Amino acid sequence: MAEKDDEARSGGGEIQAVDRVAQILRLFGPETPELTAGEAAERLDLNRTTVYRYCTSLVASGLLERGSSPGTFVPGALLLQLGAFGLGRRRVVDLAPAHMRELCSLTGLTTVLSLWGSTGPIVTRVEEDATRTVVVTVRVGTQLTLTAAQTKIFLAHMSDQLQVDRLVGSLPGDQRIKLTEEIRALTGTDHVAMSPDGFGVHAMAAPVFDEYGICASLALVATDDLLPLEPDSTTAGHLRSTARTLSKAMGGDVQLRR
Repeated sequence: MAEKDDEARSGGGEIQAVDRVAQILRLFGPETPELTAGEAAERLDLNRTTVYRYCTSLVASGLLERGSSPGTFVPGALLLQLGAFGLGRRRVVDLAPAHMRELCSLTGLTTVLSLWGSTGPIVTRVEEDATRTVVVTVRVGTQLTLTAAQTKIFLAHMSDQLQVDRLVGSLPGDQRIKLTEEIRALTGTDHVAMSPDGFGVHAMAAPVFDEYGICASLALVATDDLLPLEPDSTTAGHLRSTARTLSKAMGGDVQLRR
């Protein structure tokens, strides 16, 4: 049969397995909340035994669970968790622009929204003050460095301490000690993080929370004369206030020390 030939390909087993998993998971939806391995095999034109083997493996991984009816499968806790996370990321990208435009207009500074990628924040959206002759900006898709203000915000509020320790531990001694101290001071607060780039550009960032914890960082970027690194400044206050408002819109209910 076709699937036997596919599985027998040398070097292609992992890719074929991922494709099969994706095909099975795509069958679930509002009209198909649960199904049997036989039903999945019929819809995908695959061998029933092969599909059952995949389904039982997906149950073991948490991507599927046994359904209420005998022989059925339903989306598992891990799949639901990943879906909720993905929806949360999409939701903050949808909700943030209006808040970012207001902050940009209020401060006259470039406003940046970043989401956490695999090893650091990724710039996801940028709002610029078009009235200024000179604008400091950041390209969407840029992965920020470990010492960036936005990165400090994420590291201070991430629940995966092992990942934090691994990332911070990759820095040289003096940088590692300094960053660790800054993270410790930010943990449990919604205080702003700050960072100069060494070339006359400053950044200031604040955390955005949803019901699961930190979901984004909101930052202001400008030249050092327009954005002094003063945590108690009016500009910092505007940034914190906007981040809190966006967090509230995201359903964030994080108790922080002031």
